[in-house]
Amino acid sequence: MRESFFRSMTWLHTWVGLLVCWLLFLIFFAGTASFFRHEISLWAQPATHHLPHYDSAQQNETVKKSIERFQDIAPNAESWRIEMPTERRPSLLLMYSEKPAEGERRGKRHSEYLDPVTLEALPEFRETKGGNFFYRLHFDLHYMNAITARWIVCFATLFMLIALISGVVIHKRIFKDLFQFRNGKGLRSWLDAHNLSSVVALPFHIMITYTGLVTLIFMLLPQPAEQRFEDTKTLRAERYPFLAAIPETGQPLKELALNTALDHYFTNSGDAPLRRIVISSPGDTSATIKLYANAQRAVQDDPPSWMYSAGSGELLKTHNVTLSGAENLYGGMIALHTGRLAEPLLRWLYFVAGLAGCAMIATGAVMWAKRLRQKLKGDDKPGVGLRLVESLNLGTIMGLPAATAMFFYANRLLPMELAGRADKEVLVFFVTWGVFTLAALFKSDRLAWLLSAKVNAIVWGLLPVVNMLTIDGSIVSYFINGQWVLFGFDVMPIGIAFGFLVQAKKLGSTKAAPAPATPRRQAKHEVNA
Repeated sequence: MRESFFRSMTWLHTWVGLLVCWLLFLIFFAGTASFFRHEISLWAQPATHHLPHYDSAQQNETVKKSIERFQDIAPNAESWRIEMPTERRPSLLLMYSEKPAEGERRGKRHSEYLDPVTLEALPEFRETKGGNFFYRLHFDLHYMNAITARWIVCFATLFMLIALISGVVIHKRIFKDLFQFRNGKGLRSWLDAHNLSSVVALPFHIMITYTGLVTLIFMLLPQPAEQRFEDTKTLRAERYPFLAAIPETGQPLKELALNTALDHYFTNSGDAPLRRIVISSPGDTSATIKLYANAQRAVQDDPPSWMYSAGSGELLKTHNVTLSGAENLYGGMIALHTGRLAEPLLRWLYFVAGLAGCAMIATGAVMWAKRLRQKLKGDDKPGVGLRLVESLNLGTIMGLPAATAMFFYANRLLPMELAGRADKEVLVFFVTWGVFTLAALFKSDRLAWLLSAKVNAIVWGLLPVVNMLTIDGSIVSYFINGQWVLFGFDVMPIGIAFGFLVQAKKLGSTKAAPAPATPRRQAKHEVNA
């Protein structure tokens, strides 16, 4: 009975992992990159590289100047929005929405990025999605309906959770596996790499998977909310009270009571820096001023926020200022998943653990294919299923890193005036990935892996050179000026290129693989794994 149970768990672990492993690799890969999405966006916008560190003590003056600018350029807008500079995003973002025309749901939106001190427009500001592309990709899958994509991601995440739990069950030597890696042992080395990457970051893997489900819990399990609320709109109205529209009166607003609202905010928020200001219907007496705090390192998803009457400065309502136990738990789990609470060191730990998750998925998929290869006898040809798995392994594991590098190349090389430039960057990403996958369908042997590793080494190794030739900045100037985010962004591709060179050297060696295990020894090995 005991042996049968472990065999059943081994079968479950293998198949729930294999069926969605390439999608999970994409989700983990993009999610890991998105831990540094603000840093990626900073690198992708050379116009912001010269901006100095912003002192939050200047916020009051910055807000007032921004409002004056809105009053000049968009006095009749439907709303004004100010995204304040932060440690990770040094520019000031001003956005406004025009009133929708008849028959339209939303009006046209405009945005501009400014120097937060001088409020001058940043020159040559390029259209790009930056790090937000990876953030959205890991749960919206791009090119897909968002709701459909999130359902797919939900089920893949459920499979991941099952694979993790069953993996813990079948690991009899889970602590020993943390310290064991036997190099050059063929399939056993792949198993050791899979075990090591799984166990070394196991708490992170379980946390990130479970909290990922929590972020979409109302879509996945709507029944509890339906017992309390009439429908999802009612739930959303209570969960996000600031989104409720206030009918306009048609009476012009003489003056914004901005000073009154700011004074009350800074008195009652503990001097927390502002993260965002939204003024709805700014030219009407129904106008409201919404001030959102920067939660900084708090384990909280939605920031505390205050809503004021724009005419009198009277406080109308607050949101997330005081939280119930359930709200703390829910918001805390989402904050853990996104890593918004993380300081630089913790963010790097998130990143390394995410890479371990990618390695766990990749080694599991490769190990399954190699195990089937070893079972072939004599001149037996691999079946369609095995060839497909090997092709998807090569196309995904080697294609996604190359596609990411080409995404960065597109940011530097595409013409600034190109229409739909941000979408073209994304298109380059998917075309590169598609080329790798199509090539893998024709050839996915060791030579193809070797060639893919060399291509990755080249494109990543040349990225700092292309960056230096296309903008006013280089790895040397970043080091001299103490621009450590940009310096790290140039060092990282060199490290990645070195890793692919090591892989290419290993793939190019002609060491013979160990003889395949006998069926009896193989079955015993699977049970003890």
